[in-house]
Amino acid sequence: MSNVYLGYHFTIEPKELGAEILVAELGEKPFESFVETDFGVTAYVQKQLWTDDILDGIYLLSSPEFTVSYTVEEIEQVNWNEEWEKNFEPIDVDGKCHVRAPFHPRTQAEFDIVIEPKMSFGTGHHETTHMMIQHLLDMDVSGLKTLDMGCGTAILAILAEMKGASPIDAIDIDNWCYLNSIENAERNNCKHITVYEGDAALLEGKNYDLIIANINRNILLNDMQAYANCLNKNGLLLLSGFYEEDITAIDACCSEKGLTFLKKFQRNNWVSLKYSN
Repeated sequence: MSNVYLGYHFTIEPKELGAEILVAELGEKPFESFVETDFGVTAYVQKQLWTDDILDGIYLLSSPEFTVSYTVEEIEQVNWNEEWEKNFEPIDVDGKCHVRAPFHPRTQAEFDIVIEPKMSFGTGHHETTHMMIQHLLDMDVSGLKTLDMGCGTAILAILAEMKGASPIDAIDIDNWCYLNSIENAERNNCKHITVYEGDAALLEGKNYDLIIANINRNILLNDMQAYANCLNKNGLLLLSGFYEEDITAIDACCSEKGLTFLKKFQRNNWVSLKYSN
């Protein structure tokens, strides 16, 4: 891997929602690393993967609802752990689940998850991951064959195993996430998680009692049939990665597949829904 990166320092107003949208959009590009700043977000891309049209098609940059500016600098030998130690704060979900980096002290939370602070998605800071953790904390998943689709850091798969789910498949299309998920599963002494690199095509012929899919609206809509096909009778589906205004489309798609709505969590404008078949 190249040691030379380009750092794009974005200033965004309003920051919170804008930064979340921008990171989601840049994640579809070769950008692999993101650090929240006081004024927005810094995104890193390997110089060898950079092209002069890398920001083409980024909606947020032309949206009248946001004001975005940026500067670019070339960075030699980025120390990702140092960057994360500056920015990564431990997360507490309802006093029951603590997500922390190895350099944070352990608390008395029932579920203590250690995530190596690399630049994968799903560290628990994002609203959608937080809500998916809430769903899992509310559920009895003992013995459920589980899928964590778009696993990011595998934090949800790890929590599922800690709560007794087994076996668990964790899938992500991004190689960085795939490798980080393997590392995190090992770090948390998980014995029942198998990590795969790929997309919904890997679900052919598989069956699950619980499917966790924290991705985004368009991918969820596109892959919903695949989820429905491999969800066992009386199985449960947890969805997130979309906004309140997307509920109508998501719910209509789930209903078409014979899925029944059970529960909703909302955090800011982000939403997480629970369904059964």
